[in-house]
Amino acid sequence: MSVQASHIFVNLPVKNLERSKAFFEEIGFEFEEEMTDQNAACMIIGPTIYAMLLTEDYFKSFTKRKITDTATSAEVITAISATSKADVDELVSNAFKAGGQTANEKMDDEYMYVWSFKDLDGHMWEVLYMPEEEAE
Repeated sequence: MSVQASHIFVNLPVKNLERSKAFFEEIGFEFEEEMTDQNAACMIIGPTIYAMLLTEDYFKSFTKRKITDTATSAEVITAISATSKADVDELVSNAFKAGGQTANEKMDDEYMYVWSFKDLDGHMWEVLYMPEEEAE
């Protein structure tokens, strides 16, 4: 059996939902208002890719496990693609201007160009451009 998912929803706990929404809006992301309320905001990353920003209390209602302390641990690195090196630089630079922090140094080799940031809650995001996508 082969699994083929049509959408992805990454669920991330946030300390302050309105502040997190403002951060990601400043970077350039939009939100699906029909799936957004006082407990959760549905951030549109791509046509079928979403990040659900959930208040910590609401996030806790989905699991019995502790929320990771992102100051000392990494729970996941969310990697998203960009259409060019300039787009990578723009998105990550906008994240820094909006209050994000450095996660890893920029990497540029023959296979990919990657730069990363931590959002206001310490979640790590990688933005990457793969030149071979142009050739396809």
